[in-house]
Amino acid sequence: IYKIDARDPNRGQFVWVTDPGVKHQGNAPRTRGGALWEDLVIANLPDGRVIAIKRDNGEILWDKMVAGTNEFGTREKFVTAPITVEDKVIIANGAGDAGTRGWVAALEARTGKELWRWYVIPKPGDPGSETWKDKNNAWKTGGGGIWQTGSYDPATRLTIWGTGNPVPQYDPQSRPGDNLYTDSAVALNIDTGKLAWHFQYTPNDSWDYDEVGVHMLYDTVIGGQTRKVVSHFGRNGFFYSLDRTNGKFIKGAQYVNDLNWTKGLDPETGKPLEYNPKLDVQVYNPVARALRGDPEKRTCPTWHGGIAHQPTAYNPVKHIAYGVGIEGCFSQNGAAFAFLSPNGGLDQKNSEKRTYNSDLYYGSVTAFDTINHKVIAKAVTDIEVRSGATDTAGGLLFTALQDGWVVAYNDETLEELWRFNVGTALKGAPVTYAIGAKQYVAVQASGRHLHPVKFDNFQDSSYLFVFALN
Repeated sequence: IYKIDARDPNRGQFVWVTDPGVKHQGNAPRTRGGALWEDLVIANLPDGRVIAIKRDNGEILWDKMVAGTNEFGTREKFVTAPITVEDKVIIANGAGDAGTRGWVAALEARTGKELWRWYVIPKPGDPGSETWKDKNNAWKTGGGGIWQTGSYDPATRLTIWGTGNPVPQYDPQSRPGDNLYTDSAVALNIDTGKLAWHFQYTPNDSWDYDEVGVHMLYDTVIGGQTRKVVSHFGRNGFFYSLDRTNGKFIKGAQYVNDLNWTKGLDPETGKPLEYNPKLDVQVYNPVARALRGDPEKRTCPTWHGGIAHQPTAYNPVKHIAYGVGIEGCFSQNGAAFAFLSPNGGLDQKNSEKRTYNSDLYYGSVTAFDTINHKVIAKAVTDIEVRSGATDTAGGLLFTALQDGWVVAYNDETLEELWRFNVGTALKGAPVTYAIGAKQYVAVQASGRHLHPVKFDNFQDSSYLFVFALN
């Protein structure tokens, strides 16, 4: 976000445009949107500020620098959109992979005053610090960045977020232990920021399987019982259902076509079958787990996922969850990562060379039955899908493809019903809204495509396309 504008939803005409004067990018080229609270629009900026704008005229009410720089000179950044909860704005640091500690913080919505901050990577002595067993203060640069917006459960007054991978990403021996609270769902009390519960999907990760993706809240029937669920399409290839009141595992199932990093999930704990709490460095399925000195090993799914940041959807009448994402595998060797000193700090220059190769990925749209916990339909696309899923009460599921197509599917069978090419790359998720009796679907075109072969000459541009549903 560099400028914020308001438009007439009927004709798309500008009502106001606000330029907050972003002077530099930090290390973030974009953020994923804003939030509304009473008469304000709240936005994160690439330079580390959070601002509140008056919704009627675009005037900036408050402007706070929130992101900082760690002792090694690495800057925090915002990628995810904020969420507004009661009288608070919840924000998160997304610069985990760069070597900062991910965090979630609450600001007072009317003034921007910071109320609390919770760090994904615990400092020594804090709960969870015992899961960082290295001698190089890896926790200081331990990652756990958050780059998709969390959820809020008003019944428990908990905000639930998915956290990113540990850092260094691909060398688990550089940070022995489970590396809490990375690759996890975490539930925080909105008044205090204290951790109420957590569930870690992939302890001691080495594949960049961060679990920042959307955590959906709904009630459904599983095993004949009505359960208060938080569910998640994991980047590691499994769909998870947890009890959102306490984080306990309910059920999990594979949803990607190819998966080999583990042979399955423990039906009681939800941990990978090979997980051993007595080990400081997990083995998992050795054919897919490259440790130091190992040649390249092929792992499925790819480090892209599965479904990563792409917004997911849920139909509460049909009890179907929807996700769009990427299918395929990748290979990497085992390479040791170096630290600057026992005090910490990432030393890329003196680290061993990591080599990797990837499949030519393809995309997929998945419909998942949340009662019987199984995939009921899957549509495949030639190129990976990086937008999102939007379901309607009329039985349509919308997504957008990088080669310019807006597509509508039957939301039970995923039979394609309609498509329209806008002539430019699409990565924004479709949204739907109504004015009176007329319903619209809007898609924002922006961002470069990421396919190295098929669309090298495809022009990128910034447009907002709006379609009316007849």
